[in-house]
Amino acid sequence: MQTLKSQKIIARTFGIFFLFAFLSYGIGTGLTTSITEAEGSLSQVYTNRVPYIIGIILMALVHTIVNIGLPVLMQPILQPYHKILSIGYLSAGITATVIIIVGTLFLMLYIPLGSMYATTGSPDLLYYETIGTILIKGNYYAYQIGMALWGIGGLIFCYLLFISTLVPKVLSIWGFLGYMVFISGTISELFGYEIGVPLAIPGGLFEITLSIWLIIKGFSKN
Repeated sequence: MQTLKSQKIIARTFGIFFLFAFLSYGIGTGLTTSITEAEGSLSQVYTNRVPYIIGIILMALVHTIVNIGLPVLMQPILQPYHKILSIGYLSAGITATVIIIVGTLFLMLYIPLGSMYATTGSPDLLYYETIGTILIKGNYYAYQIGMALWGIGGLIFCYLLFISTLVPKVLSIWGFLGYMVFISGTISELFGYEIGVPLAIPGGLFEITLSIWLIIKGFSKN
């Protein structure tokens, strides 16, 4: 078992990582979508590639480091309570993050496509626009699948928090229900029902609340 001091460090680091994961992907998405969703995005992406690449770095690098760091940090804390489920949480977190990285690669390809679009003749413009749409959709579907897996990992995580009583049980129950709603939203998005954003709110608020709780309070003493 971890010492109380090391558990406190892990709890605070986990809380900080959770917030960084939330902010890095959110800000990165904002920077990239401000370009990809703009009118004539293919003609703008190359000239605006600096903020666009910064957004991708936040999504593909910063988010990846902290997101994989979350289950890695919790592995020694959760393993004594259920070894198999703690490994399942770690596996779900890593797999989900890798899928999201694949999605950001689709966005990265938007830059050379935009460069070619700017120099091509008018008969081929529709061809490049179609490819651009496919790349954006590729990122979209990768994100939804990755988030569905992240939600499954979240269910495991919240169950382990519940049986370990490392945090108040009301937080664990809130997280479990929030992730169930979140998963239903991501799956609905795959079927074309655009309800994922509102259904992500309960889980998102749980993650922010848990992060703040762990930074301030740490894990409960058993």
